[in-house]
Amino acid sequence: MPLKRSLAALAFTVAAFGQTPLVPPPIIPYGISISPDAAKKLAAAAIAEARKNKWAMAVAVVDTAGYLVYFERMPDTQLGSVEIAIAKAKSAALFRRPTKSFQDTLAAGGEGLRILGLTGAVPVEGGIPIIVDGKLIGAVGASGGSSDQDGRTAQAGAAAMK
Repeated sequence: MPLKRSLAALAFTVAAFGQTPLVPPPIIPYGISISPDAAKKLAAAAIAEARKNKWAMAVAVVDTAGYLVYFERMPDTQLGSVEIAIAKAKSAALFRRPTKSFQDTLAAGGEGLRILGLTGAVPVEGGIPIIVDGKLIGAVGASGGSSDQDGRTAQAGAAAMK
């Protein structure tokens, strides 16, 4: 009898405090990759946001396959941010979602820790897919500040495409 009560209590606890199942985002179809001119325009908007806030950033724009189309690093940006900006952009393009979604899933713990096993999934804010006419044409990644600063910089770039 005590074993049944213990199992029932355990089941109740798991049900009450367990993780909710992760729901995948809607699938965004791939479109024609971003052009170099559009990538430069997008990066310029991201760099303008960083300058306005006095953040030193690296900004990368990739195509639908995650290959670099355009890159810019502001003076005094830490060198480690170069590869991180590219990785964030690539992650956002290949997984068709902002890298913040990985950050939030990982922060939730539990089943979210499986994110660490996904090759190329960067669980840090700052990678944003570029969606035009409902299709993914590439992604932008920013690195150099806090996660929030990187996210705001990348978002400013992505907004330039609308």
